[in-house]
Amino acid sequence: MVTPGSGAAIGVFVSCGNRFEVTMNEQAQPAGGDPLFNPLSPDFIRNPYPHYDRLRAIDPIHVTPFGQFVASRHADVSLVMRDKRFGKDFVERSKRRYSEKIMDEPVFRSMSHWMLQADPPDHTRLRGLVVKAFTARRVEDMRPRIQEIVDEAIDAVIDRGHMDLIEDFAFRLPVTIICDMLGIPEDHREVFYKSSRDGGRLLDPVPLTPEEIAKGNAGNMMAQMYFQQLFELRRRNPADDLTTQLVQAEEDGNKLTNEELTANIILLFGAGHETTVNLIGNGLLALHRNPDQLALLKARPELMVNAIEEFLRYDSSVQMTGRVTLEDIDDLGGRKIPKGETVLCLLGSANRDPAVYPDRPDRLDVTRPNVKPLSFGGGIHFCLGAQLARIEAEIAIATLLRRLPDLRIDDVENPEWRPTFVLRGLKSLPASW
Repeated sequence: MVTPGSGAAIGVFVSCGNRFEVTMNEQAQPAGGDPLFNPLSPDFIRNPYPHYDRLRAIDPIHVTPFGQFVASRHADVSLVMRDKRFGKDFVERSKRRYSEKIMDEPVFRSMSHWMLQADPPDHTRLRGLVVKAFTARRVEDMRPRIQEIVDEAIDAVIDRGHMDLIEDFAFRLPVTIICDMLGIPEDHREVFYKSSRDGGRLLDPVPLTPEEIAKGNAGNMMAQMYFQQLFELRRRNPADDLTTQLVQAEEDGNKLTNEELTANIILLFGAGHETTVNLIGNGLLALHRNPDQLALLKARPELMVNAIEEFLRYDSSVQMTGRVTLEDIDDLGGRKIPKGETVLCLLGSANRDPAVYPDRPDRLDVTRPNVKPLSFGGGIHFCLGAQLARIEAEIAIATLLRRLPDLRIDDVENPEWRPTFVLRGLKSLPASW
């Protein structure tokens, strides 16, 4: 049973489990003057792209006053994500940022077990246990179920003539799919649909306050309590789901500890929905801000697969990931970087680099050729759920355009963005038809 009131607490914690690899709890440049990189300023949250243009032009490997290196060009970002000289080093990095005692905090101890934050050989072992659930064949087989959920969401609101595209539409689909995959029973799910989406702040490049750490700890405890009960259920009643698979791996002995099992299920739950919600929401907003592209996509639905890649490039759900230098780096974009330093990779900036997209990178173009966004990360941490996210967004947006062709977003110019930087998404997106 899910305990009353645990939904928000689980949400606070799990929604920081991001489908892509993300750097945690780093420090950003303080406001004052006009800093090049101030990612929590309202202007930056509303539209980070002019800021990225300046960074790429003026200072492509920018050093913050706190000594982090910020990479904004496609070539540098791509290299850092794929090069074995860069890793996660989560525990040591967190100790440097906070103190030696930070791993006494449950939320940090749990994050230290995430495959997202692990380096080989732990990363290899953890990812190997989960990867089978995300094979191309398995994901393709989910198409009918995804279509069913999307149709149900539209059926529920079609007679009303209006909905919030985030809460009523984009949010329910990926939450339902990850509940299906993890084998979360139907009668437990309502609490997950009502979960808070505040957790994105945990990922931003600004240290957590003691209050935020306490909130993270409380959410982590609630999530652990729920998933421990789910593990017991699946030990007694195995099923064809990912939780059963991981519980059995735990019982095999050295493959997975109980702490690793709990931490990575929490990660998968959050990772399984948060960024897909944003991909659908950001994509729909971009289309409605570019009526020519919306009309083109309605007229030529076969362009949808390419359009999803363009949505990912144009306004990525995840704006940044991070690595730590595991050895001295002689030359990254013209700078020497000593061992043990943090490099923040601006995915949203790399995706609009004119060196790779010379034809008006700031324009949405659903017919753009050779779109290869970095939004799913790269190297050993490339997103496990990339193909699932693509298919969910493809079916969701195509069905919406087909079934509600006259849908209009109420305020396309001033939508309400969530006050977070790493996870870029809308708080709400009211629409009517």
